Amino acid sequence: MNEKILFVDDDPNILSALKRQLHKEFNLEVAEGGEKGIETVEKKGPFAVVVADMRMPVMDGIQFLRKVKESSPESVRMMLTGNADLQTAVDAVNEGNIFRFLVKPCPQETLANSLTAGIDQYRLIRVEKELLEKTLIGSVKVLTEILSLVNPMAFSQATRLRSYVSHIVKQLNLPNAWQFEIATMLSQIGCITIPPDILAMIYAREKLSKDKQKMYSSHPSVGSKILAHIPRLELIAKMIEGQQKPYKTFTQPKGGLRNYMITMGSQILKVVIDFDKLVNQGFSYKIVLAKLGSHTGEYNPYMLEALETFQEDESKKKIQIKKMMINELRSGLIAEEDIVAKNKVLLVQRGQEITYTVLIRLHNFNKGVGIVEPVSVQIISQTVNKTDII
Repeated sequence: MNEKILFVDDDPNILSALKRQLHKEFNLEVAEGGEKGIETVEKKGPFAVVVADMRMPVMDGIQFLRKVKESSPESVRMMLTGNADLQTAVDAVNEGNIFRFLVKPCPQETLANSLTAGIDQYRLIRVEKELLEKTLIGSVKVLTEILSLVNPMAFSQATRLRSYVSHIVKQLNLPNAWQFEIATMLSQIGCITIPPDILAMIYAREKLSKDKQKMYSSHPSVGSKILAHIPRLELIAKMIEGQQKPYKTFTQPKGGLRNYMITMGSQILKVVIDFDKLVNQGFSYKIVLAKLGSHTGEYNPYMLEALETFQEDESKKKIQIKKMMINELRSGLIAEEDIVAKNKVLLVQRGQEITYTVLIRLHNFNKGVGIVEPVSVQIISQTVNKTDII
């Protein structure tokens, strides 16, 4: 079995005995005490199964498993203890959400069967999570594509933002990348309540009246309320709600992984949305980062630093600009300029990906009122190093 198992006990003799008994069947790690256990989870995880003793100094088994639940919620947690009173078992189940409660001395066969069951449970959790992630991302992508047809100015931005967010998440090694991606794709959903002329003023950086600014500033809260009652999107709704908050207003996230994710998600959205608005006005990445960096306390400096290498990654792509007629377009191209119907309706905003649904809409408009042709698009391909060719 490739999945790793962690045993935590304050008695090194017990840990040595466990390794001798089980190393042929399982991929084992051991840690002496709760603090060492947490360090091992952070540095050598993820672990499919984490097994802890109850009676340990400084941090007992229940406290340890509670921390494991926060930092590695997918890990299956078990307790192996000589302290078998009912209250210990109740506390372990309620606070540590344990999968098995085993009593010392535990027969090797019983322990091995419990570990195998724990690994099976871990695999089930992983499969369900992967299915959930793919289903959610796919559903959200369909939703944002439909919304982008209705309001291109607001929702076409998601296409551009995703590449920035993906880069930041990778550079900072943030967990659960799919949640940041969904938050990005839905970050502008509250804009469905904003009149298009106000959005146009926003993207042109025109000065708004107090009433119009207040209306626009409310869209994160509106978007959060729209999503808050959808199962599995509660955390993402909170990220979206905080997308306009300056970095300096955030305190150190407390309450484990959930609050950390909300804080990071809100800060990422704040950075990439403002970054994209300036880039879309024609400023270079270097100038945009300098502008954002000059606003002390407004943006997370680590995220700005991560974006410094974005252009380096983009330079690995070969971009060809080409003029095309509508009937020549295909899915996957990027609009180099706005695509506008002859009646002046904005169909595709600059920087938006031409997806299948967008392509169908363009063909339908071209058959009707017509579209100003030719249109300018980007054809992007990844450059290949000679060393990559076998």
